[in-house]
Amino acid sequence: MKITESILALEEQIKALLEELAEIKMQVYALEEKNEQVLSKVYRSSEIQGHGNLQELYEEGFHICPEHFAQIRDVSQDCLFCLSFLSEVRGKAYE
Repeated sequence: MKITESILALEEQIKALLEELAEIKMQVYALEEKNEQVLSKVYRSSEIQGHGNLQELYEEGFHICPEHFAQIRDVSQDCLFCLSFLSEVRGKAYE
């Protein structure tokens, strides 16, 4: 009987893992969709308009710096990397 009980317990663990995997898949799908939206905003315009899109993305709460690109940032705190990147991009756009 112990083997049967062990098999049943293992089966329950597998079911729980499959449920957790399904949840993770849904989260990954949602993140991929969000990433596609962010990337389409960045690349949909010409270069100068793209710079404006970067500014807009930053203001919406996304990182635009190469180190953390498209990751959600705390809008109550500025990212020095993003601000530096925006400064560089603005300088190049007006040269």
